[in-house]
Amino acid sequence: MKQYISSKLLQKAEEFRDKIIALRPFPEETLKSLREYYRIGLTYSSNALEGNSLTESETKVVIEDGLTIEGKPLRDIYEAVGHAHAYDYIHTLSASKPLEEADILELHRLFYEKIDGEKAGHYRTVPVFISGSKYAVSPPAKIEDDIRKFIKWFNDNEHKIPTPEFAALAHQKFVFIHPFIDGNGRVARLILNLALIRGEYTIALIPAILRHEYVHSLEISHKNPNVFVDFIAERIIATQLDLLRLLNDGGVNGNTNGGINNKSGGVNLEELIYNTIKNNPGINTPAIAEISQKSLRTIQRYLKTLSDTKRIEFRGASKNGGYYILK
Repeated sequence: MKQYISSKLLQKAEEFRDKIIALRPFPEETLKSLREYYRIGLTYSSNALEGNSLTESETKVVIEDGLTIEGKPLRDIYEAVGHAHAYDYIHTLSASKPLEEADILELHRLFYEKIDGEKAGHYRTVPVFISGSKYAVSPPAKIEDDIRKFIKWFNDNEHKIPTPEFAALAHQKFVFIHPFIDGNGRVARLILNLALIRGEYTIALIPAILRHEYVHSLEISHKNPNVFVDFIAERIIATQLDLLRLLNDGGVNGNTNGGINNKSGGVNLEELIYNTIKNNPGINTPAIAEISQKSLRTIQRYLKTLSDTKRIEFRGASKNGGYYILK
């Protein structure tokens, strides 16, 4: 079976997965807080990719406090609440249970029921076309059959293909069917993260600032799946590094090299930034700041150090250039 994922990315993702597993078992309260952390983070980032206007803090208020946000569209509120419910659902789908068509329909129903109850959890009955793409999605008459083929592929290959590659391919195959009138991207990313969870990985976040790279790699993957698979692998690794930082800062000790400074008990931010650039060639300063959850001024200071020591370099114009690793 052909492998689409870069061997280096797979090795790194597996290495960080094993480091996170080695820190288990987590206290019950730690598990609960981590699940809530990613419930907010995934809901915010996945909705933001589709143009939802809620900030991450507003998403948290909507989901956890049940409050609306003045000046924000009601649909944006419903998307946040619905996605949080769908996120909860993927945690109920045990790895020992094959994926079923009903599970996919339920994911969409939970996400979409407050937006349009009649279409929630039902396949579309009209043709749709993806703006910016030259490829057609499944026509209405083929959706049910294509979904059943997808489910068979999912269950046949879940334990045969390395999890990061499998999760990316599952996302790709599902979104190319585009079975629902709306919400296909959100459901595809939920399926991606379902595959990661069932494979003992943490979930993968795709920040809105990487939307162009995300959409572009997905379009290219019609002919070259490795481009999208590697993009997702890089997002898995970036999220793993963030989790290791959280665990280390929160007092969960262990041998967590790769961006974590065990001696000081804090984050080796220089290495974290270096790895972020390595995993995202051409990334700019604001994107690094968003991924690292640090201020622009802090990131700029470390970028200068990395540049002065000839570990990285900036290429391109000041407005649209980015950073690259020096060999």
